[in-house]
Amino acid sequence: MSKKAPTDDEKFLFVDKDFLNSPMAQADWSNKKLVWIPSEKHGFEAASIKEEHGDEVLVELADNCKKATVNKDDIQKMNPPKFSKVEDMAELTCLNEASVLHNIRERYFSGLIYTYSGLFCVVVNPYKMLPIYSEKIIDMYKGKKRHEVPPHIYSIADNAYRNMMQDREDQSILCTGESGAGKTENTKKVIQYLAVVASSHKGKKDSSAQQSGTQFAYGELEKQLLQANPILEAFGNAKTIKNDNSSRFGKFIRINFDVTGYIVGANIETYLLEKSRCIRQAKTERAFHIFYYMIAGAQEKREELLLESFSNYRFLSSGHVRVTGQEDDDLYEETMEAMKIMGFTDEERIDILKVCSTVMQLGNIEFKKERNQEQATMPDNTAAQKVCHLQGINVTDFTRAILTPRIKVGREVVQKAQTKEQADFATEALAKAVFERLFRWILGRVNKALDKTKRQGASFLGILDIAGFEIFEDNSFEQMCINYTNEKLQQLFNHTMFILEQEEYQREGIEWNFIDFGLDLQPCIELIERPNNPPGILALLDEECWFPKATDVSFVEKLMNTQGNHVKFAKPKQLKDKTEFSLFHYAGRVDYNATSWLTKNMDPLNDNVTSLLNNSSSQFVQDLWKDADRVVGLDTIAKMTDSSMPTASKTKKGMFRTVGQLYKESLAKLMTTLHNTQPNFVRCIIPNHEKRAGKLDAYLVLEQLRCNGVLEGIRICRQGFPNRIVFQEFRQRYEILAASAIPKGFMDGKQACCLMIKHLDLDPNLYRIGLSKIFFRTGVLAQLEEERDLKITVVIIAFQSQARGFLARRAFAKRQQQLTAMKVIQRNCAAYLKLRNWQWWRLFTKVKPLLQVTRQEEEMGLKDEELLKAKEIAVKSESELKEITLKHTSVLEERNALQEQLQAETELYAEAEEMRIRLASKKQELEEILHEMEARLDEEEERAQALLVDKKKMQQQMQELEEHLEEEEDARQKLQLEKVTCEGKVKKLEDDVLVMEDQNNKLLKERKLMEERIADFSSNLAEEEEKSKNLTKLKNKHESMISELEVRLKKEEKGRQELDKAKRKLEAESNDMQEQIADLQAQIADLKAQLAKKEEELQNALARLEDETAQKNNALKKIRELEGHISDLQEDLDSERAARNKAEKIKRDLGEELEALKSELEDTLDTTATQQELRAKREQEVNLLKKAIDDENRTHESQVQEMRQKHTQAVEELTDQLEQSKRVKSTLEKAKQALEKETSDLTIEVRSLNQAKQDGEHKRKKLEGQVTDLQSRFTDSEKQKAELGERCSKITIELESVTNLLNEAEGKNIKLSKDVSSLTSQLQDSQELLAEETRQKLQFSTKLRQVEDDRNNLQEQLEEEMEAKRNVERHVSTLNIQLSDSKKKLDEMTGNTELLEEGKKRLQRDLEAANTQFEEKASAYDKLEKTKNRLQQELEDTLMDLDNQRQNVSNLEKKQKKFDQMLAEEKSISSKYADERDRAEAEAREKETKALSLARALDEAQGSREELDRANKTLRMEMEDLISSKDDVGKNVHELEKSKRGLEAQVEEMKTQLEELEDELQAAEDAKLRLEVNMQALKAQFDRDLQGRDEMGEEKKRQLVKQVRELETELEDERKQRALATAAKKKLETDMKDLEGQVETASKGRDEAIKQLRKLQAQMKDYQRELEDAHAAREEVLTTAKESEKKAKGLEAELMQIQEDLAAAERARKQAEAERDELSDELASNSSGKSALADEKRRLEAKISQLEEELEEEQSNMEILNDRLRKSTQQTDQLNNELQTERSTSQKNESARQQMERQNKELKAKLQEMENQVKSKFKSSISSLEAKVAQMEEQLEQENREKQASAKTVRQKDKKLKELLMQVEDERKQAEQYKDQAEKSTTRMKQLKRQLEESEEESQRATAARRKLQRELDEATEASDAMSREVNSLKSKLRGNPEPKE
Repeated sequence: MSKKAPTDDEKFLFVDKDFLNSPMAQADWSNKKLVWIPSEKHGFEAASIKEEHGDEVLVELADNCKKATVNKDDIQKMNPPKFSKVEDMAELTCLNEASVLHNIRERYFSGLIYTYSGLFCVVVNPYKMLPIYSEKIIDMYKGKKRHEVPPHIYSIADNAYRNMMQDREDQSILCTGESGAGKTENTKKVIQYLAVVASSHKGKKDSSAQQSGTQFAYGELEKQLLQANPILEAFGNAKTIKNDNSSRFGKFIRINFDVTGYIVGANIETYLLEKSRCIRQAKTERAFHIFYYMIAGAQEKREELLLESFSNYRFLSSGHVRVTGQEDDDLYEETMEAMKIMGFTDEERIDILKVCSTVMQLGNIEFKKERNQEQATMPDNTAAQKVCHLQGINVTDFTRAILTPRIKVGREVVQKAQTKEQADFATEALAKAVFERLFRWILGRVNKALDKTKRQGASFLGILDIAGFEIFEDNSFEQMCINYTNEKLQQLFNHTMFILEQEEYQREGIEWNFIDFGLDLQPCIELIERPNNPPGILALLDEECWFPKATDVSFVEKLMNTQGNHVKFAKPKQLKDKTEFSLFHYAGRVDYNATSWLTKNMDPLNDNVTSLLNNSSSQFVQDLWKDADRVVGLDTIAKMTDSSMPTASKTKKGMFRTVGQLYKESLAKLMTTLHNTQPNFVRCIIPNHEKRAGKLDAYLVLEQLRCNGVLEGIRICRQGFPNRIVFQEFRQRYEILAASAIPKGFMDGKQACCLMIKHLDLDPNLYRIGLSKIFFRTGVLAQLEEERDLKITVVIIAFQSQARGFLARRAFAKRQQQLTAMKVIQRNCAAYLKLRNWQWWRLFTKVKPLLQVTRQEEEMGLKDEELLKAKEIAVKSESELKEITLKHTSVLEERNALQEQLQAETELYAEAEEMRIRLASKKQELEEILHEMEARLDEEEERAQALLVDKKKMQQQMQELEEHLEEEEDARQKLQLEKVTCEGKVKKLEDDVLVMEDQNNKLLKERKLMEERIADFSSNLAEEEEKSKNLTKLKNKHESMISELEVRLKKEEKGRQELDKAKRKLEAESNDMQEQIADLQAQIADLKAQLAKKEEELQNALARLEDETAQKNNALKKIRELEGHISDLQEDLDSERAARNKAEKIKRDLGEELEALKSELEDTLDTTATQQELRAKREQEVNLLKKAIDDENRTHESQVQEMRQKHTQAVEELTDQLEQSKRVKSTLEKAKQALEKETSDLTIEVRSLNQAKQDGEHKRKKLEGQVTDLQSRFTDSEKQKAELGERCSKITIELESVTNLLNEAEGKNIKLSKDVSSLTSQLQDSQELLAEETRQKLQFSTKLRQVEDDRNNLQEQLEEEMEAKRNVERHVSTLNIQLSDSKKKLDEMTGNTELLEEGKKRLQRDLEAANTQFEEKASAYDKLEKTKNRLQQELEDTLMDLDNQRQNVSNLEKKQKKFDQMLAEEKSISSKYADERDRAEAEAREKETKALSLARALDEAQGSREELDRANKTLRMEMEDLISSKDDVGKNVHELEKSKRGLEAQVEEMKTQLEELEDELQAAEDAKLRLEVNMQALKAQFDRDLQGRDEMGEEKKRQLVKQVRELETELEDERKQRALATAAKKKLETDMKDLEGQVETASKGRDEAIKQLRKLQAQMKDYQRELEDAHAAREEVLTTAKESEKKAKGLEAELMQIQEDLAAAERARKQAEAERDELSDELASNSSGKSALADEKRRLEAKISQLEEELEEEQSNMEILNDRLRKSTQQTDQLNNELQTERSTSQKNESARQQMERQNKELKAKLQEMENQVKSKFKSSISSLEAKVAQMEEQLEQENREKQASAKTVRQKDKKLKELLMQVEDERKQAEQYKDQAEKSTTRMKQLKRQLEESEEESQRATAARRKLQRELDEATEASDAMSREVNSLKSKLRGNPEPKE
């Protein structure tokens, strides 16, 4: 078998098993005693122990065979090769540093970078790309447990995600390690995995998100989560010596998930940003990436950002340091793209880059000392100018704030000159603070983008990426904060790790004293964070910051004084500096240098500069410096000494907080969140500092293992029992060490392990035995492995020695034989060589053949003798032939008997074959049924998939509708904005027109308008009153609902009281039942004692079998009872779910009513607000009416608000009451369920005890009967033995007398020989008779009916033989007298004695044969009893099957009831849908009629507007022509004023029309919104119904699956029963017939039940089809409604446009006509006053020009509105043709208008023609629109018809449902009939059982009598044979005696 080669990605995940199982490595380890010794190069090296000298050990290295002496304490044990490359280092039996390092090294060199160490996952940086992060690998780890797959970061993430989903517990993944170890990459992989697994957009592909060559599917939020990483890396990562992309801050990414497991948001928190990297870096290191990205990539914005080359910036100390494998300009584009995805605007991005540029420009500001003073100056302020330009502040103020800041000294403010060092410090601190604030702002912006979703997160998964423990040569304040964090994290790990360990100990029942290893780290943590008594390091540091003249030295001195005696604190041995101290962390001792700790803790800034930045002209900079008042200022620098400059500062009270305090608080928050989560630990390790793949620095890795807490975890493991093995595995592996301790046969694993450990004499402290495992301390398994290897070596050596000895002995024997053969050959050869030339030898060889002639006579004699012998042999062979022929005949007869038996058995076999064929046919039928059921299951699954597809379609439709709604809302908002702009322009025009109007005309027109408005307002007031009445009605309805709910509450409280009473009753009953159970248990104990006494007499096998059968039956009964109980509980659950759904429906209805009320109220508020605005602006003269209306509106609003408040209060009270009632109900239900469970358990126990008692009594009776039978048999057998003994004694006495007689009759030997031959013939006859009798016995066993007749005949024969026996005894007495005379002839009778002895032996053999036959008969009886027991068990099984079938029938009835309930619910739902559909249809009709009316009005208005526009334009052209042609003719002021008034009147009319149109638009929009709200509600209800139906379908599917499983179990039970029946059929055919009848009845019942199931499933299919038809009809209605809505919207838009055009045209026409008439009149009358009115003419012309400009603006606005309306009409597909026709007409109108401008003289005729054309065209358009409206009405009628048809179909379906219900009732009746038949069959079964038992008892009696008779017959026959032989012998003797006398 060739193994499958591993793939590329499997090589880096799976261990090679061949290497682990190699016997060579195991042999090397066991022979050489390998250990680990310290090595300077490799850390530890393998070596073998050679000699031991006290504390020193001589060792030989494994690599180079060099010898070395090592101290014993430095040696560390090596693990067996079995543990090489182990995936979890906690499984290592020798847990030490060398073993851990070796395991990590071996795995790393094999490409396995992930390794578990208990709870840890240790990751070693591979420094190369591995193919283990693809989508294939993600699928491999999805949903798998930790032990099922190899170690991986995906496994950690998946386990955390699954635990969060299953346990609903928040999770955290803690990634720690040095810089360059791979923390950030692993956090990326975790986020990538979660984005794939928990994405809510699984179907969408994002091309931008590519990882390792594969495309992953992300949603919008997941994409933003992944894009947040490049932004944070650009601003927070930098190139260091160890890492090219090192994170210079710690972060905690919190990803929120909803209940379904999808990502709903995220949040990122950061810790300890390394600000100092902005201003200085080491060689070959870089500042933060963003500086390099910006300089390389922002070339287009170079002048705006004032960028320079890399070498010009002082803060970029190393210039442009390139990073291998990345380009800064490309990464700049990526970061900008990521910001765009995250929602950063262009302005924000530019502001961010400006801040980065200012940070770098701050470094270019140079300060110099003055010659005679220390004061700093700024000779060149170009860099300062750039900084101020970028930040939006004044240059002079900035330079003054830097060089001579204002400082408060006491109560005075003084300007203090700064030195060069202070100025440099201030600029550097400012650069650091600016960058830090920018980083915080970006982080807040990213968090805001990630938390924008409205879904609420149910749980979260946090990923902590923070630096690990750091021990450098110079450790400062940052290192102490990082180490303090790692101390806390290690304490968390210790706590969680050993809590889990000790929980396993508790599960396994091990005695263990709880140890909190988290307390080991507590002293060091308290030393750092303790606030007082005595204060810790951070508290002392804060305290020193408050003192004005404090320094770092004073801080260290105070620390030494307060904490000098602390366990974890130490003073340095050699005081190089007064600011040094040491701390003992868990990872080792760390020396800290406290220089500049006070400044780092206070982080001081120049408060003059921060105030300038706070008042910057840039809003972005102001946002960055919001909290400038909390900055540490320079107030106290004046008080500080020169030595302490600038280390301490003081701030305002309550405002300043130190860095240590802030970090401590943030760390405390982090630890609380981590304590509330379930942590998962990832420890990242850097293998070398050279960034080389495949190289591992041992000391570097060991130091990181210490710092990361891996070795600390191993230390904790050593305290416990880290190695644990399952009992079976331990026994299998180490049984060889204690082979004699475990006895043969079966034994429990735990007992075997206990015996093995006792035999091994292990220290009890080294192991613990649990419930399923055995636990060992470290090193114990390695010791056992060594002992096992030694044992195996001893065994193998012994085996080898035996084999070698055997082979050596065989080879030696072979050599000996060869040697002897060689000697013989040599001797013969030597003799031949000697005799070869001897003459006598030659003569002897020639004479020797001639010597045979003399021996012919001797040979003839020999031949005669041989002939005689041959004749004798022939005689003997003839006699033997005769005997053989006799035997052959007897054998033939036996063969014939056997053939007869074979025929009988073949007949039985044929019958069994027929039975088997029947069973096979039934099996095929059942398999066909199974296939049908599976096919139905497949159909059900396909239907479920179809329903899912429909659901997806509906969801897509919902999304489309939502998008459509959003588009509509956007359009509405745009229209509102346009409306506002139009209103503003209209207001301006109104103001201008009101100035120019006459007061008289104003008052008259406004009076008319006000009267009309008053009428409108009165109508509006009436409508509002009606609305208030409706609101009062709704209020009354709600109050009635509240009263009904209160009544329900009272009912529920009463029900609760009743439940409490029932609970108390049940508790009392349970107590009584417990007492009864105790009594029953006592009785059972007594019965068990009696049974035990009885069962000791029986065989152990019978007892075990009976116990197992009893346990099996009890378990089956319990299972059935539990199944019944579960079904009841499921019914209760269904009822509760239904009640809960009803309550939720009521709640939804209330919510919908609330929303409707809110919408109505908002509508009323909107209308009143608009009316008030119109009144305030346009109706100044009717203040009284306005006040009255305002008062009424206010009262109305107050009433509405009161109504709202009352309603909300009532709803809240109701919801509270409902929640309380639900809680009470849930508690009561829980209590009820608990009590029901207790009662059910008690009843089950009582039943089981009663059954056990009955079974015990039944068994006891059986056993007593068996014991009595055995005793009777035993007594009978003893009696028979006694009789046989007496007979044997009599026969021996007679034989002795006969021997005496024979001794006397020695002389008559010759005559008696003849008698012997006759006796032999008689013996043969008797043997034949015996054979015949044995045949008869066999015939008797087969033919029981002839026994009685044979018995009578045998009794008669017995009587005859008894008489013959008496006669024989008389003859014997006479013969005795004769024998006394014949004592002399005893010598002749010696031969006969031997024959008689042989006869005696034969008799003894016959006796033994009889005993064996007796034993065989007894065993046959036992077998019959066993078959009887089996049959009884089979009968019990059949009864159990009957019970099962009864339960199945009851389950089917319950399912039928559930199905009826489901049908009723479906009916109610369908009726609800029908009502909702009718309502929606009515509303749609109303809305359509409104839309049609509005469309007609719009058409009319647009036509009039267009006519007016045209007339207006033509008249204006005429007026201009007239004015230009006739300069001085009839142009008076009066005429111009008239024209002005006409124009103003037209403007007012247009305004009124515009207002009316706007009102109509608002009404249409409100109607549209209502329709949309109704549609949304209908969609929501439809989705809920769909979900409910999906759930119902799934429940039905589960029920069907359960039924199939039950049927399968029934099939298996029936197969088993039939197999048992076929086995027992050969012996009891009659019983089998009855059982077959019963089984057939049961199968008929089952078939009928299956038929019922099929009928029900067919009904289900019909119902589902009807549901699908209803869904299709509903979808059609929705599509038609959508189409009608689209058409109505298009018509509305067209109507609006046409109405506006019509109104404008009519106004223009009227105005033009009026102007024309006025001008003609004025021209005729005013021709004289030319010169006087010239000046007025010019003035009026100017006014006219102004008016014309205003009119042109209005026209332009109107044209803009018309264009927008046309764009909206273009979206409708059906009206494109009409739009084109209208455009053509508009073009014609424009050409006509140009012609009218040219031809001034022919105005009248052309005007009339244009009017006629316009009228005709509008009439045609109106007629076409009316035709379309008629078509729409026809479509509506068709839809109504379709709805009526659907209603008819619904009615037909209701009729079908009723018919189905009738069928279901009929089937119920049939089921009841089947129940009655089943009960009858059970009674019949019981009767048959009784008959069986009676017949068996009779058969047992008959067999006992038969056996007695057979025994008596055998004894009689034997006695008769003996007597007949004796008589014959005596007769022969008597006959032979007188012959010699003659």
